[in-house]
Amino acid sequence: MSFLNFTLLQTQLHWEDKNANLQILEEKINSISEQTHVVVLPEMFSTGFSMKPEELAETMEGPTVQWMKKTAASKRVILTGSVIIEEDRSYFNRLIWMLPNGQYGYYDKRHLFAYGEEDKHYSAGTKRLIASVNGWKVNLMVCYDLRFPVWARQQFDEEGAFEYDVLVYVANWPERRNLAWKSLLRARAIENQCYVIGVNRVGNDGNNIYHSGDSMVIDPLGEILYEKADEEDVFTIQLNKERLQEVREKFQFWRDADEFEILL
Repeated sequence: MSFLNFTLLQTQLHWEDKNANLQILEEKINSISEQTHVVVLPEMFSTGFSMKPEELAETMEGPTVQWMKKTAASKRVILTGSVIIEEDRSYFNRLIWMLPNGQYGYYDKRHLFAYGEEDKHYSAGTKRLIASVNGWKVNLMVCYDLRFPVWARQQFDEEGAFEYDVLVYVANWPERRNLAWKSLLRARAIENQCYVIGVNRVGNDGNNIYHSGDSMVIDPLGEILYEKADEEDVFTIQLNKERLQEVREKFQFWRDADEFEILL
């Protein structure tokens, strides 16, 4: 498929109130009138960026994952965002990629935000998730991962095939550091020659930290295709595979890339 449609859902979140968040998110998702393939929600969309996993965590059979299954099926879209999950007596900031048929993949946030003591409450993931949809490959990341370019770095086979076409970050990224957010999203697009989508929340959280959103879509040359600050927004954009291939063929920077291996 030459085109892939993403809907970015930039919203305020009710602090540690799952029912309220799922209700407003369901209303916003049901309001989408454009044809879309993937709906992207912020990080910890059902609770906000909470350090209380002992109180808020669910299993993969819990109500939030069941809500994702129901919503993806009824809207016939892929639904993605991160939630607090308990598994094997550990807690994870887990991004879930939910298909309309109820099947799913997941990615556990690799880089935990020690400045906010996330590392004291959650366990880090060890594997990336690159999902496939309609001939596109989508690399899925969470918030603080954005600061670590090696984790997202494209690797290539002998024919120069790219690992992925779209890099997605879901976030609760504070306004006070939004220069880094906007700069690094563009950098990831340019260095990996891919589309980048960043979906952030807006409003104050339970710690009175303000989030300005600044959700963005960026093309493989670093051009901003969409950006929204401070306001709630539900925005659908169509990505063009031919445009992506043109950039990669004209600027074959991948030929000069360093070979590397990530050691965990």
